[in-house]
Amino acid sequence: MVMVPFKNRTEAGRLLASKLQAYADRPLTLVLGIPRGGVLVAFEVAQALHLPLDIFVVRKLGVPSQPELAMGALDGGGFYLLNQEVIDAAGISKSEIQEVLRRERKELERRERLYRDGRKAFPVVGQTVILVDDGLATGASVRVAIRILKSQHPERLILAVPVAPPDTCEALKSEVDEVICLATPEPFRAIGCWYQDFTPTTDEDVRRLLSQPSLARGL
Repeated sequence: MVMVPFKNRTEAGRLLASKLQAYADRPLTLVLGIPRGGVLVAFEVAQALHLPLDIFVVRKLGVPSQPELAMGALDGGGFYLLNQEVIDAAGISKSEIQEVLRRERKELERRERLYRDGRKAFPVVGQTVILVDDGLATGASVRVAIRILKSQHPERLILAVPVAPPDTCEALKSEVDEVICLATPEPFRAIGCWYQDFTPTTDEDVRRLLSQPSLARGL
């Protein structure tokens, strides 16, 4: 187990890559970063392992009064999951849920267009997929990503994150072939607590990393 906080997402990605060396230079293996922050971590993993990099865009559905608190998540195909326990506790109405869905669908579509810049998604079928984010809290967004990716029939699906609560990591072990998590501190509080520098990642950061020719094989 590594010590936290991490210096930044770059350091976290390099440390994560050191735990994934078994996949270095492996054919039919792909790194997928969850935008925005997860792409910076995924870039370091892909670069260290000499693997292609792509994105998997999902959007957290935040509670209207507390946007950082997830009541669910949404993917680009329109599939979404809701956490009824959070919805009930916060007293969120159906109309409020629909408004959040509408807004996040629009943002998700914008990101897909902007980040891909005309490039097609890397095919997942038959691939070993390493799904990377900069950390997990409830795991709502990554659960959506996992369910959609599994429907595309990868050969193997690995979830790799620098930091997450221990119960979230444990719960996700039954949903993927392998979970790699560097640190599981308690109490957890929030992902940003475990980075010295958790500067927000910009759209331009994501575009710049995805345009690196060495990581764009097959895109």
